[in-house]
Amino acid sequence: MSNTILEVIDLKTYYIEKNRVVKAVDGVSFSINEEETFGLVGESGCGKSATCRSLIGLVHKPGEIVNGCINYKGTDLLKISPKELEKIRGSEMGMIFQEPMTALNPVLKIKEQIMESFKDKALSKQQKYEKAIELLRLVGIPSPEKRMESFPHQFSGGMRQRVMIAIALASKPRLLLADEPTTALDVTIQDQIIKLLNDLKRELKMSMILVTHDLGVAAQMCDRMAVMYAGNIMEITDAVTLFGSPRHPYTIGLLNSLAVNKEKGGKLQPINGAPPDLSNMPEGCPFAPRCQYCEPLCEKQLPDLQEIEPGHLSRCRCVEKLANIKGIIEPAGKEEPS
Repeated sequence: MSNTILEVIDLKTYYIEKNRVVKAVDGVSFSINEEETFGLVGESGCGKSATCRSLIGLVHKPGEIVNGCINYKGTDLLKISPKELEKIRGSEMGMIFQEPMTALNPVLKIKEQIMESFKDKALSKQQKYEKAIELLRLVGIPSPEKRMESFPHQFSGGMRQRVMIAIALASKPRLLLADEPTTALDVTIQDQIIKLLNDLKRELKMSMILVTHDLGVAAQMCDRMAVMYAGNIMEITDAVTLFGSPRHPYTIGLLNSLAVNKEKGGKLQPINGAPPDLSNMPEGCPFAPRCQYCEPLCEKQLPDLQEIEPGHLSRCRCVEKLANIKGIIEPAGKEEPS
């Protein structure tokens, strides 16, 4: 995982209306390596999905990418034509959309929705049909030949999500964007989808961006993570460090609010207040009104995202105060010290 496949620099995606500008993504920068799973986590409305859609060119009016660079394998996706982007989207970059209950077309059979995803024009209709069956089998749908003739309403939520994954994998993308792939699924089905995505990533040697508000899911899947808040990235580091030694007050707040702390005998500690209005952002750090470590300068100036340790970046001028906070929660699968 040494080669960078995607680099995002100062990405800004705004929703511009007559009387206001909603800054959904406001200066986001990060990179992803080959065969790496990179997580975008945070509360709903923090800009995770808007970032993901910006990467693949699916921002529609009144949304607009107003600044930035999206460097995919040496090509800036913001500087190529729509036709050139279409060749990359699907064939090189695939996406699993939110809400499998509504993302599939209810009036088309499953076979039609998978077959239309193949980009290779040299494939015959029969070849596409056979490949679609292979994909359904790959994602664990039983009796795929029969289920090809089914409509989406004849599938459970978990099976619909598997169909969405099959569609995203139709052209064997190098980078998979998974936008809340376990939302609205029960815990058992969530575990099945997580295992499936991890297995497919290893088997197909893909890179993946996982968008989720569920830190438990992120802990099971991500190599590195970025914590987003109000359109900004607040912290980036590997998953073990993030869960064991967070260095931003917002990250600490998210971890303290997890139910696992209650199970260990502690009390849930919700983050006081509410996220800011993205059309009327505060002058300084957007988290300052909710932050217990806030200093006067925090309310006047947004700090830069700075490297505090190798590979660990934080957008906070109070990181020294957080140095002794350790082991809030261990990532899933990590053994407790004896």
